[in-house]
Amino acid sequence: MMTFGGQAKVAGIIGWPVAHSLSPWLHRHWLAQLGIDGAYVPMPARREDFSEVLNGLMGAGFVGVNVTVPHKQAAFAIAHESDAPAQQTGAANLLLFRPGGWIEARNTDVAGLAASLAEELGPDTLNGHGAMLLGAGGAARAAVLALAGLGVGEIRILSRDESRGQGFAAHLQPHVPTSLVPLPWTEWPVAARTIVLLVNATSAGMSGSAELDLPLEHLPVGAAVYDLVYHPPQTALLKQAHARGLKACNGLGMLIHQAAPTFAAFYGQTPAVTPGLRAELEQALAP
Repeated sequence: MMTFGGQAKVAGIIGWPVAHSLSPWLHRHWLAQLGIDGAYVPMPARREDFSEVLNGLMGAGFVGVNVTVPHKQAAFAIAHESDAPAQQTGAANLLLFRPGGWIEARNTDVAGLAASLAEELGPDTLNGHGAMLLGAGGAARAAVLALAGLGVGEIRILSRDESRGQGFAAHLQPHVPTSLVPLPWTEWPVAARTIVLLVNATSAGMSGSAELDLPLEHLPVGAAVYDLVYHPPQTALLKQAHARGLKACNGLGMLIHQAAPTFAAFYGQTPAVTPGLRAELEQALAP
């Protein structure tokens, strides 16, 4: 058991909900492994309480926080400075508290998803091909930049709210060379036929949320499905993908790869990302 001294660095994660998050397990694992005097705690906070909670944590001496659904865009908006990925997406998953109440925002989701996709699918698999993206929130914004960075030729953005999808594409198009094509939900059967990757960047399928009802028979043979949800590790979408013989990946890889730089920002040491760590996370998720 680790003990904490007066110089312990304390960080955490804010979301609503947040109980599903494996980030506390992951960061505590690295803290113990590296022998760092620190702590990492989950903190549920509703949308309307977000800024008040941040103020309280800064006053309590936290070094910073990770931010998850639904606060990533609010986190970017509240910060005094931000890195390029946060500026391009308008969303942040990491806030660092500096002296004088100064808040720095970063987005490590972009690099985390890109690293995970390259690891799961191969670094050149997506180059020049088309992908489909579900969602228009902070995670979806990071997905656009990650996919563009991997050379995806076109990203089709499927949305039940057509005007929201159009606004999402218009906001991000200046930041990427990849063509962004917003589509209404009814276009799925036709638009799915010529893509190599489907990315779910919504919270549908997460523990406590409704499953994503999307028929995958329209996807071509050899397509892959990547669900950013990792709790549960097998969503209905991924089970359907497996049943159809498609490559199916959950968001554990993204979680680990985005977490390593946030841990380094909080505690000053970069942790190791290993296959064994992922296996331990999968075991932690097992019922």
